[in-house]
Amino acid sequence: MELVEEIAAVRAGRGNPHAMLGEFRRAAVLVPLVEGGLLTGVFGGIRWIHAFTDEAALARFARTRGAPPDRAWEYAAVLGARLLDVIVPEMDGPAGVAVNVADEDGAMLFPPVKGIVPDAVAVDVEHTDRGEESR
Repeated sequence: MELVEEIAAVRAGRGNPHAMLGEFRRAAVLVPLVEGGLLTGVFGGIRWIHAFTDEAALARFARTRGAPPDRAWEYAAVLGARLLDVIVPEMDGPAGVAVNVADEDGAMLFPPVKGIVPDAVAVDVEHTDRGEESR
């Protein structure tokens, strides 16, 4: 299944969250670029990187932000795995990925928790002052 289908299946309660995560990690998603960085928003103390499965999903998001229909948005195509494994750990503070946030029935969050992001930046893993996992 493609990422959009995996998200729909999980949201409907008949999907496999692990399969959805695997599909996200393999998928190239579109991440809007603003002022030399990635478009993010903060909600609940988490910095969320906005990512979209295709240009239509990005356009729906742009409309919710009041962008004129003819405005072009600069974006980068990034593998989900790169977002989770490389970019999230480089962010200041807890960060995750919000996919298709303008799609009420198709949005999905990939929060900064163990099994999604590296343990070193997961909010549900205890860390010592040296940044190592406590046991």
